[in-house]
Amino acid sequence: MKNTLTAIFLTLLLTLTPYLPNAFAQDSPQWHLPEGAKMRLGKGSIHEVKYSPDGTKLYLATSIGIWIYDAQTDEELTLHIGHTSSISFSPDGQTLASGGFDGVIRFWDVSTGKQINTLTENAGRVESVSFSPHGQTLISANGSRFILLDVGTGEQVNTLSGSSISFSPDGQTLALASYHGILLLDVGTGEQVNTLSGHTNGTESISFSPDGQTLASGGSDGTLKLWNANTGRELHTLSGHEGRIESISFSSDGQTLVSGSGNTIILWDASTGKQLHTLLEHEFEVTSISVSPDGQTIASSSENTIVLWDVSTGKHLRTLSGHSEYHVWSISFSPDGQTLATVSAVYTVIQLWDVSTGKQLHRLSEYSLWAWNFPLSIVSFSPDSQTLASGSSDGMIRLWDVNTGKQLHTLQGHEYRVDSISFSPDGQTLASGGSDGTIRLWDFTIGEQINTLIEDAGWVESVSFSPDGQTLASGNRGGTIRLWDVSTGKQLHTLKEHTETVTIVSFSPNGQIFASSGFDGTIRLWEVTTGNPLHTLHGHTPVNGGWGLTRNISFSPDGQTLASGSNDETVLLWDVNTGEQLHTLKGWSYGHESVSFSPDGQTIATSSSNTIILWDVNTGNKLRTLTDHWGNILCVSFNPDGQTLASGNYNGTVLLWELAPKTTSNTEISESTHLPEDVNQDGVVNIIDLTLVASNFGETGANVADVNGDGVVNIVDLTLVAAAFGNTASAPIALSRASESAPTRADVEAWLYEARQVNLTDPDFQRGLLMLEQLLATLTPKETALLPNYPNPFNPETWIPYQLAAPVDVSITIYAADGKLVRRLDLGHQPVGIYESRSRAAYWDGRNALGEPVASGVYFYTLTAGEFTATRKMLIRK
Repeated sequence: MKNTLTAIFLTLLLTLTPYLPNAFAQDSPQWHLPEGAKMRLGKGSIHEVKYSPDGTKLYLATSIGIWIYDAQTDEELTLHIGHTSSISFSPDGQTLASGGFDGVIRFWDVSTGKQINTLTENAGRVESVSFSPHGQTLISANGSRFILLDVGTGEQVNTLSGSSISFSPDGQTLALASYHGILLLDVGTGEQVNTLSGHTNGTESISFSPDGQTLASGGSDGTLKLWNANTGRELHTLSGHEGRIESISFSSDGQTLVSGSGNTIILWDASTGKQLHTLLEHEFEVTSISVSPDGQTIASSSENTIVLWDVSTGKHLRTLSGHSEYHVWSISFSPDGQTLATVSAVYTVIQLWDVSTGKQLHRLSEYSLWAWNFPLSIVSFSPDSQTLASGSSDGMIRLWDVNTGKQLHTLQGHEYRVDSISFSPDGQTLASGGSDGTIRLWDFTIGEQINTLIEDAGWVESVSFSPDGQTLASGNRGGTIRLWDVSTGKQLHTLKEHTETVTIVSFSPNGQIFASSGFDGTIRLWEVTTGNPLHTLHGHTPVNGGWGLTRNISFSPDGQTLASGSNDETVLLWDVNTGEQLHTLKGWSYGHESVSFSPDGQTIATSSSNTIILWDVNTGNKLRTLTDHWGNILCVSFNPDGQTLASGNYNGTVLLWELAPKTTSNTEISESTHLPEDVNQDGVVNIIDLTLVASNFGETGANVADVNGDGVVNIVDLTLVAAAFGNTASAPIALSRASESAPTRADVEAWLYEARQVNLTDPDFQRGLLMLEQLLATLTPKETALLPNYPNPFNPETWIPYQLAAPVDVSITIYAADGKLVRRLDLGHQPVGIYESRSRAAYWDGRNALGEPVASGVYFYTLTAGEFTATRKMLIRK
């Protein structure tokens, strides 16, 4: 298949509905792709949305980082990479703090977008961050645990436990709500200055008035209390709510107090404690309340409805309905109060509304579900390699055009998450299994459901078509396997040998055998026609006193070998005919979530944590390591031509990795001519051999990457490979555009540092050091330059290479011959290096900012790297 996978695609909206008033012109999820990846589908799951203090930008905290949009034009501006659960602006608007479930707090310069500091939270999880009013203290929250950090030094100032926390407006006092009462603390010294008691069942929420003189508290007993913040004297007890009070806030002028409980919102006179208005428009529980900056309007959400209220009169102004069946869980006013941003919890759709008219302005539906702490992305290629299907926790299956990155269809039917998807061999039907206990068959060409199979045992973990497409196998959490007749939907066999959840089922290529694995620690081989068991495979070792849970299995293309991955940190290869164990692959300190054979049967891809390892099936050696820095990988899948690998991760995105095709079969290289330094045995010692040695660092025993034969792969072997380069010109030749696996400048710097620590005087080793130094020199440009695009002329895509002599923000702007702007590619901040290979160069798919193919003719492209600019000409010929 001609490989036309795009590295930057335009259409980011997962559903481009007809009523969408403004499609984003320059949205691109291709910011900060991991090394070796060429496309990202989806943009992660949203945890929080906030406007910048000046109202010009919209910041989205997601599972892969902070996406920043222009609030007026909806143009995507950049991505700050890093798992983010919460964001907070400093009072002066100059600094942004972000916290993630990875336990890292990052500080960003708002004006430049550069990261200025990083703190690690010892608790390992940051659910929310917020600045104190004076900006000198940051609160990191993890459940009922609050950590106060000094922003300047990063040192931990105090640790507190409670249900809610609030700073006084001057930042001098901190109020902490807990079951035992309200504690008032001096922020500077950390000393307790007062304790307020009154709520019978603990305090749920607290808030200072804008002038700092009054503190309001809401209790589990349904009462509100107003306190003198200076003396701690109780001023008023307010009764009106029937349940616990989860939300309280003051209007901007401090005259009105707003409280929420259940489906009721009450407005109070803050000075007298008199009840002013009771708002009862919502049928279900109120999930979020927000007061506009001018204090005149309240926005409240419940289920899929947002209601706007007039604070002074309590009257219902308007109802915003547009989230359909989506559950709204977050609402936020822009600083000028003219726009309201709302986020749904089911499909994480973001909608922007005009507050004065209630009209929907924009709709962003790019992001994945945030549920059960991960949205999932399981993936499968269609037989013709043209379509990729992904399933997630929102119950949706999304079909993507692999060549353009555009979404073709969204298949909606499962009530909850989709755990397995499988294409029929003829590519006409897609099967999906979900946690709702159903198996659904889809005509994926038109995106319509054609049948539903009910699993009476519940949650379906796996589905798989037989090679002839006539039989479907399914496995569920009850430990049951079923074989179904696809045409009639009738059950053919029910198999109950597994005692625990069946995690995966898979047919052999000839369709005569199918394999299953389960949480009972066994892998079982079955005869398809009779349903009789053939072999039970035991080999994965128990973990933490339990079973060695088998996560995934995969047949080799010839059907003779079965690979199984387990949480015991191993991948085992089995002889299908005898049930004997052939090889053990061990390469990471985590369990293997997924295993997949390449179409030629020579390579196995395994996923573990955030890493993919490619293995040579014949030798058991590591070939390559791919790392997704911001998401644990759930599954991997080769496309049918073996040149692309798709990985789906828990943050709700899918990455496509470009794999270099094999150049020469190992059988074509005779043993007599094989050099030890020629690790991949392709007849030449080059960068590929160097990279293979690096990927096998630390491996012991028999290994082709152990060049000096001392039983361990280390920096000495790598340096000897460098010494075996034919001449000093070998290094730059090896770094040609075709060398997608070439190391980066940072790789070589690290290798050089480690090699120098060995301090060997052997001449070959010293020559290797010299070669590494020369290689580093070739990767360190003396000047920034824009290079000729390739191919040129082209149709429809091209790569634009360049080199950077200094770390800098990079963009490429494409113009028509008449000077009209066609497209802008914002590549973000990039380090020193050569960006020439297809995985590193800028990519243009021949489309304008609206996603339309441009016409034949001459075009110009301009590289902007800091203060450097350069322009070249290219030609599209159709």
